[in-house]
This record gives sequence, C-alpha cells and structure tokens, in this order.
Amino acid sequence: MVDVQVSLCGPAAQIERGLDLRPRGAPFDVWLFDDPALSLFGKGLRVRLRTAKGVAELTLKVAEQDCAELPAAALSGGDGKCEYDVHGAKVAGALSLTHKLGAHAAGELMLGRLPLAEALSPAQASFLQTVPGAWPLPADVRALGPTRVRSYSSGSKRYGVDVSELPGGEVFIEISRKVVLDEAQRAQALLAADLAKAGVAACEDQSAQAGSKLRALLLQQP
Repeated sequence: MVDVQVSLCGPAAQIERGLDLRPRGAPFDVWLFDDPALSLFGKGLRVRLRTAKGVAELTLKVAEQDCAELPAAALSGGDGKCEYDVHGAKVAGALSLTHKLGAHAAGELMLGRLPLAEALSPAQASFLQTVPGAWPLPADVRALGPTRVRSYSSGSKRYGVDVSELPGGEVFIEISRKVVLDEAQRAQALLAADLAKAGVAACEDQSAQAGSKLRALLLQQP
C-alpha cells in the first residue's frame, strides 16, 4: 500500500470547514523520543508513544526502506508492516514495528523513569541493532510532548486528516489517503484538485513534518 500525504497550511478552522471534516474518534496524545541532537531522526528513525482509550502503543518507524527487500523476520510476530509514503514528489518505503505497553510502563516511560531501551519489544530492539550507530540508544533520549492529535474524515470519506497541536500551540495538519501503488499518481492529482476546489492550500514545503515537530518540541522542554 501507498500512503499519499500532503501537509496543509492555513487556519485549522478554515481547513476543517473547507474539507467538511468529521471527527473520527476521540483526540489522543502522542509522545516522540529523541536526544537534543536528534540523533535518531538523523538516522531515519522515529519512536512514538501513542495513548488512546487507555491503550498505549510504542512504534518504531524506520524510513528509507525497500519493502520488497525486507527480510521476513522484520515483519514477523504481527507487529510489523511496511508501506510506501508519498509526500510531494518523494516516494519512500517505511517499516513500522509496534507493540502495546501496559499503563504503568507507559507512564514511567513518559516521565523518564523507564529507559526507552527497556520499553522496546524484542523485534524493535533487534532491528535497531542492525542500524549503524543506532544501538545502544543515546543516553539522553527523552520523551517530547505530548502532542494532542485530532483525527478527521473528509466529508467525502475519501481522506483522513490529522491535526496535531504541540504544547506550545504550534499546529501541523496533514491529509492522506491510502491506495495501491499503481494508483498513487492518480490519487495525488485527485487530491490536488479536491484541495483547490475546497480552497485549502498545501504548504510550500512538502518535506515530512516529523523534523519540524521534533525541533519545536525540543525548544519547549524545561
């Protein structure tokens, strides 16, 4: 599968009206993990803790992967998936490994009392050990957040939209649609046409939002 993504710019309320957005589930919190130098992000790694409805999920996302060439072991155990992200003109594979954490472990991780390395699943830790320079994890990796995320469906139900608000008030908005690989180019064109019709602007910079979020979150840490 391919996830066609576009970063949106403009007032959130205007975007919500233009796309006729309908809430999809309750808001949830996301914590990101990295050190002050963003060492993990620099290696194409992103670690995220998502807490929603009393369930905590810890995800390791590894960028720039060839999904067709990944060893079967990387996707074993039911906690792994690989799909292509289309962001602007860039198409890149990304491996995601996810596992659930208990409420106590999640709370200790957010407070910095549980080291990230100890919260990882065996599959996540094993994969990190194959990434040059990623293991052991930097000693000063910390929880950054929380970011409050509100998810929506467009009025046509064709797209999903995530509105992410950082503790400092910064807002990031992304619209996306999952399609098969052969439909990616057509889906991009249709999305562009739908945005124009709705009077919603795509951001000039269509690079992934992850780096901007991490840098903003670092500035907000005590």
